[in-house]
Amino acid sequence: MTSQDELNPLPLTAETEVALERAAESAHRHEELFSVRAAGIKQSAVRDVFDISAKPGLISLAGGSPYLKSLPLEELGKSAAKIITEHGLEAFQYGSGQGTDELRQQVCDVMALEGITDASPDNVVITTGSQSAQDVAAKVFCNPGDVILCEDPTYVGALNTFEAYEVDVQPVLMDNDGLIPEELERRIEELKAAGKNIKLLYTIPSFNNPSGITLSADRRQRIVDICKASNILVLEDNPYGLLRFDGKPLKTLRADNPDDVIYLGSFSKIFAPGVRLGWALVPEHMYRRFYLACEAVVLCPSVINQMLVSAYLRDYDWNGFLRSSRDLYAARCNTMLKALEDQMPDGVSWTVPDGGFFIWLTLPEGIDTYPLLKKAIDARVVFIPGAAFVPSDDPSNCLRLAFSAVSSEDIEEGLRRLTPILREAIEAL
Repeated sequence: MTSQDELNPLPLTAETEVALERAAESAHRHEELFSVRAAGIKQSAVRDVFDISAKPGLISLAGGSPYLKSLPLEELGKSAAKIITEHGLEAFQYGSGQGTDELRQQVCDVMALEGITDASPDNVVITTGSQSAQDVAAKVFCNPGDVILCEDPTYVGALNTFEAYEVDVQPVLMDNDGLIPEELERRIEELKAAGKNIKLLYTIPSFNNPSGITLSADRRQRIVDICKASNILVLEDNPYGLLRFDGKPLKTLRADNPDDVIYLGSFSKIFAPGVRLGWALVPEHMYRRFYLACEAVVLCPSVINQMLVSAYLRDYDWNGFLRSSRDLYAARCNTMLKALEDQMPDGVSWTVPDGGFFIWLTLPEGIDTYPLLKKAIDARVVFIPGAAFVPSDDPSNCLRLAFSAVSSEDIEEGLRRLTPILREAIEAL
């Protein structure tokens, strides 16, 4: 006799599906050809949810995408046509591995808005988004087993990149003012006592992805000084810094520390992610090796994309676009914060960002938000579970919500769909 469970088997957990997939792969004779480091390359949870979010009827509170509809697309189309017709032979040819002279100078002008006034274009390398710069940093500075410190939580893309190089990623606690200096000192002492070799501190000091937390102005220099005392290089990832809602970005860590900070920037959030361009400002004494490692990966960044970004920065009111974007993101953030205040059950807390794209929710201890994602998808809303943003495999009682690319109406409706799921989880404790 066939049981009801056999007719309607329970859905497999994500962990079981991954295990079965790996078991199937490992049966192939080519499995023995993979490097040891290949086992550390994981599918991004953000990418999984991004693919799901494309389904009709789903409200995505997951993806950290910029709002692009106010870009001057018709005018940019004319700029692209002009680049091709007047400079096509250059635009479609190989270019410098460092990037074009014009764009590297423009990058210096952009960084000056956040207090970096001493940057030389000679120390800038254009990268394929800041993601490739993270990859190069891990490759250039870290041997297998070396430690990279990071915020807890931190950007999932960086975690995946570092783990692919067999790096030991170690989190450092934050509070509402960002990295806690005393915790950073404690972790450094603890890891050194265990014989660990610490190479880098990876930090997103302004509007951390995923938490939205900003490292306070009075902690910034202290964090660099703590690292400098232990000969730890700071890798400052700052894609959101110019998106501070009040239009007054905090001074970067790099501004007063040219020899001890590698600064990563990106056009993904201040222009468009589709151009896939970012940059690294590298201390002069380590620039050559960093640049050569970048060149070894991509040979040269896309010339036509660089020329289009240069045209945007040169010929358009990009600061005006930035102002309107900040106003829009601030309004959507306020909508989400109000909806959270109105709808969330007792026991849920959240961050209150001053800019960027994200709000971080914390549920009571004992709740794992990963299994809640399937229930949310059934309710036609998606988020990113907190476990994606930490280097361990432990369950997380947190989750990330993004407000940047979602209308106020969808933010409110999305939270109406999500709230009963969180309430049910809390009541089941």
